[in-house]
Amino acid sequence: MELSRRAALQAGAATAAAWLAGGCRSDSGGPRRPAGPPRRGGTLRIGAFGRAASVVRDPHGTQTNESDYLVLSLLYDTLTAPGPGGVAPRLASRWTASPDLRSWRLELAEGARFHDGSPVTSADVVFSLRRLRQSAIGRSRLPGIEVDGIRADGPRSVVVESAYPNSDLPVVLRLTTFVVKDGTTDPAGAPGTGPFRLEWFRDGNARLVRNDDWYLGPPLLDAVEVQMFEQPEAMLNAVLTGQIDLASNVGPTAGRAGEGRSGLQVLRRPDDMALPVVMRTSDGPFADPRVREAFRLTPDRRGMVEQALSGYGAVGNDILGTADPLYARDLPQRGQDLRRADRLLTAAGFDRGRSYPLVTSDDVPGLAESATLFAHEMRKAGVRLEVVKQDSSTFLGQSKGKAPLYTSYWGTNDSLTFSATKLLLSTASSNEADWRDPEFDAAYRDAVSTADPARHREALRRMQQIEHDRSGYLLWGTADGVDVARDTVQDLPTLPGYGRVQLERTWLSG
Repeated sequence: MELSRRAALQAGAATAAAWLAGGCRSDSGGPRRPAGPPRRGGTLRIGAFGRAASVVRDPHGTQTNESDYLVLSLLYDTLTAPGPGGVAPRLASRWTASPDLRSWRLELAEGARFHDGSPVTSADVVFSLRRLRQSAIGRSRLPGIEVDGIRADGPRSVVVESAYPNSDLPVVLRLTTFVVKDGTTDPAGAPGTGPFRLEWFRDGNARLVRNDDWYLGPPLLDAVEVQMFEQPEAMLNAVLTGQIDLASNVGPTAGRAGEGRSGLQVLRRPDDMALPVVMRTSDGPFADPRVREAFRLTPDRRGMVEQALSGYGAVGNDILGTADPLYARDLPQRGQDLRRADRLLTAAGFDRGRSYPLVTSDDVPGLAESATLFAHEMRKAGVRLEVVKQDSSTFLGQSKGKAPLYTSYWGTNDSLTFSATKLLLSTASSNEADWRDPEFDAAYRDAVSTADPARHREALRRMQQIEHDRSGYLLWGTADGVDVARDTVQDLPTLPGYGRVQLERTWLSG
């Protein structure tokens, strides 16, 4: 995995066609009945989480609705995409780096066209990347890249300059690098380049039809209909009654309820989402590393996975990016040690005579339940936590990145360097724990400034050791992605995180 990943990052040698041919795997939730050879046709009806008040149709906007991201991902292509080794070609068919890893040249896929028939050019990509960089999420989506560092190099090539050597830049380009036409002023109505074209959009619900001219080959489905749901129970009922064919990322409780039911299949995508407790490190009670360590040593992590996630997950070890091929599984698993936790809290002078707010939300299934369980676990160390549940807008606006103690969630859990640039570096745009560690920053720079696999692996190992020892994250567990589908739905994506929205090879057997 490591060698193929590094080779792909540095040379982009794999072709998109080869990846599409080999990237479909059988589901990890158990055996399915043989379905025969893939066939074309039919409409896939998908349920996805979202709230009407949070609908965003701008491909470079901040999408909090999973339903919005699903629609946008079917309409627009990113430059690269999640793949079995970490990254795979998409609208960029190949990439090469300068010797110092600061400059990357991207070559566009042959035959790529917008839905209106016009060809995709380097001017379109430059416009889109610059627009993304200037958006509210631009700094986190394109770390180390400035607007003037994005330029065309002929009609079919784009050069992206990084402020520092970055061997993982193709990984950075996987997420919302959606490409729109040069000069687009109305992104909601802009033609895309993706495998499906928009037929209609109403209040967060949408119907998309097959793009027969897609440069990677036409999808198998005739159409995809996306229906927005606000509650997992409603989505599960919809798939049980045949209203939809797929309850996407519906969560562990619904997954357990769907197990063993005739006509249904439950699919699991391991390491799909990290569910950490965040402790603010710059001030307040968690600025003391002894307090953070005591909190990490208190919960029964396995018990939390079994209860909050109905067993649909894995125990965490306080390191984000557990699906990365280079995740350090050799680091000792942190477990419960109540005696040491007690000694640490006493030595730190932690006041166990008062209660502390633990802020949470119900943005993803199991999150609020995990907060309640964590508060119960902390009583074992004599710590009283008051769970404060907030609606999504209040949580994102007032608590995330600001509260001393809160629950968080990250669906991009397959890249150690992405987690670093987004959350852990001193300069990270979403530094949730307000954590600054010069040794971690240096290890990150070492990791991304080399094309040598051994040096890259060694630096990543140092990064993870530091994060494990002293960051502001308590990652008690990771949640499996759980889909509940009719048994006629075949070849759903099995990659974690945003890999789940790649539906071009999905098909219906009946």
